[in-house]
Amino acid sequence: MSAAPSPYSYEEAFSRNLGWVTEAEQQRLRRSRVCIAGLGGVGGVYLLALARLGIGAFSVADFDTFSVANFNRQVGATLSAIDRPKIDVMVEMAREINPDLDIRVFDRGLTADNLDAFLADADVYLDGLDFFALDMRCRVFARCADKGIAATTVAPLGMGAALLNFVPGGMGFDAYFGLDGQSPDEQALRFLVGLSPAMLQMGYLADPSRVNLAERRGPSTIIAVQLCSGVAAAQVLKLILHRGEVIAAPWGLHFDAYRNRLKRTWRPGGHRNPMQRLLLSVAKRRLRAP
Repeated sequence: MSAAPSPYSYEEAFSRNLGWVTEAEQQRLRRSRVCIAGLGGVGGVYLLALARLGIGAFSVADFDTFSVANFNRQVGATLSAIDRPKIDVMVEMAREINPDLDIRVFDRGLTADNLDAFLADADVYLDGLDFFALDMRCRVFARCADKGIAATTVAPLGMGAALLNFVPGGMGFDAYFGLDGQSPDEQALRFLVGLSPAMLQMGYLADPSRVNLAERRGPSTIIAVQLCSGVAAAQVLKLILHRGEVIAAPWGLHFDAYRNRLKRTWRPGGHRNPMQRLLLSVAKRRLRAP
């Protein structure tokens, strides 16, 4: 006996996108590949949001497994997922949205050896790496610049989202953050301050002792992760379809739902900007463990 026909149809599944995109644009999204490194917090929800947008191809990388500590923010973290590889769980969830997805899986995470294969055929790179994976993050963004691939990072900060786009021909990742040659603690502080020049989240941090960069830990919320998803998906759509304003570094955007504030940031010179140096000094006093 032959199997029952699948009820799935790409055209019907994503028909409600039409109006905000044209039929031709929807087909362009279908033919596009987005690379996402890290499928935990923001990376996992990025994959599902973009699958629902109708993106047809992904390259995804992650080596970690789900644990109970992920429950507060990671969309794939459930009782049935504990100890399962995040990449397996998230790919299964994405295929439940679109069974025809073309997904290249890098289940050992990113390495210097597989980075080019991971970025092959990429239209956009989305950063979902752990906050402290700074060495690999620098490698990925540098390679994207070499290959002319737009690279986006949206930081989940407090109850908000802070956006930075690095586009071909624009300011580079290291020129903006200045991480090269710095100690791990200094890199983490520079990355945090560079992501968030407006620092909207710091005004309501209830317990600063929960932030410890030396121990690589800090608080998080699902509120921020979900906001990041919408912001990141909008950037992917604009970058692929070549329409709409793309705010690129040294410009950024920070929205905080708790503070009811939207801030457009500008740091010409990146980490060398005098305001950025002052902010780094303040952050050192507030966040470094005594």
